[in-house]
Amino acid sequence: MDERGVILLVEDEQQILDANRRILEGAGHTVLTAATLSDARKCLRAAVPDVVVLDVILPDGSGLDFIGELREFCEAPVLLLTLKDDRDDILAGLRAGGNDYITKPYDIDELLERVAAFLRLMSGRSKLPEKLCLDALELNIHASQAFVHEKNLQLTQKEFGVLLFLARSAEKTVGVKDLYESVWHAPLLNDTVTLKTTISHLRNKLAGSGWRILFIRRGGYCLTQASKN
Repeated sequence: MDERGVILLVEDEQQILDANRRILEGAGHTVLTAATLSDARKCLRAAVPDVVVLDVILPDGSGLDFIGELREFCEAPVLLLTLKDDRDDILAGLRAGGNDYITKPYDIDELLERVAAFLRLMSGRSKLPEKLCLDALELNIHASQAFVHEKNLQLTQKEFGVLLFLARSAEKTVGVKDLYESVWHAPLLNDTVTLKTTISHLRNKLAGSGWRILFIRRGGYCLTQASKN
């Protein structure tokens, strides 16, 4: 299996940035580098990364805040690099959308293996069927877009992720925890506000599609045909 990919490194310490670039390029990856969030945004306009290795503390802002911007461009897994290693910092990184966490100093082989593991995960996703159709509702899985009668619903990445998860179990109830952790790739941690907000936006965009999202008390959510009671 080919585990090479496009890696975006965001790190303000030039020595670390250069060393990680050489190591990842030596493993066959294409590497984009950025020392600031501003530079990272420029990289995203030039190419879509397969994995992002992101420092938390950067000269022009927080790497955690940047994850939200990143998700508007792609669903690349995010490996957070930081000096902070206490539980609250780790949880904050996961809540912000980070997929994994590694603290400085770290073992180079561990960095390579974690990047390789993310690439294997993304490779497996690419083998999924390209489309999922539910009557007039069509989901293009590879493009992360949804259409009703060929009209693009203009979903965000998270909205599409929620809809896809529900659509794969249409007419069945899926648990809140399973739904959240599948889409956000992070523990629920008893905070459902983000999920509820995303569901609310998604319900509005599905109006007229023939499908609606119901909340099942003590169960979860269900994507069901609007004509059903």
